[in-house]
Amino acid sequence: MSHTLGLRQAQKQKTRQALLDAALGLLEEQSLSSLGLREVTRAVGVAPTAFYRHFRSTADLGVELVEAALGSLHPMIDSTVAAAGDSEERIARAVDLIAHHVDAYPAHVRFIARERHGGVQPVREAIRRQLARFAEEVQAALAGHPESAGWSEEDLLMLAGLYVDQMLATANQFLEAMEGPADERDRVARSATQRLRLISLGRHHWKS
Repeated sequence: MSHTLGLRQAQKQKTRQALLDAALGLLEEQSLSSLGLREVTRAVGVAPTAFYRHFRSTADLGVELVEAALGSLHPMIDSTVAAAGDSEERIARAVDLIAHHVDAYPAHVRFIARERHGGVQPVREAIRRQLARFAEEVQAALAGHPESAGWSEEDLLMLAGLYVDQMLATANQFLEAMEGPADERDRVARSATQRLRLISLGRHHWKS
């Protein structure tokens, strides 16, 4: 009996992942607000009623896509912001991390870029929560830097928000560069590095 239940659970998880993958593929060309569940189930080859065994709605599916797109990035904060090294080394790591993430998950990056200000409120809120969590994690990492001595928590969170916003903008630019000339990626990397340097320079002159 337990073996049968295990097989059923595995099949259920396989179908759920197939629905997520199909939706992400369809969202390459449209927004979530225009996506119909029948489109998704047709792409997977299951009956429309099967959708509701996994998700309450397309908005519910979209929230899970947000978790898949951004959730895995949280452990990487330590390897970029909190890790040892000077500001130049941390900036280089951050830009390299963003570039590799866009290369590996372009559909996820495109989904977040489109839906961050899209028409599906639960998805917008899920993205906002994830970005707020990123800002809090960056804030905590920044608090460990010697340069943060004397900074208030409020000002550190403001600085963290600047870094998170810049990293999002850089991800979008790397995404666009994938369809541009060969040297466009290098231009994006240089531009992102300069903007992060500017934020870092301003940090050293800010009076909290």
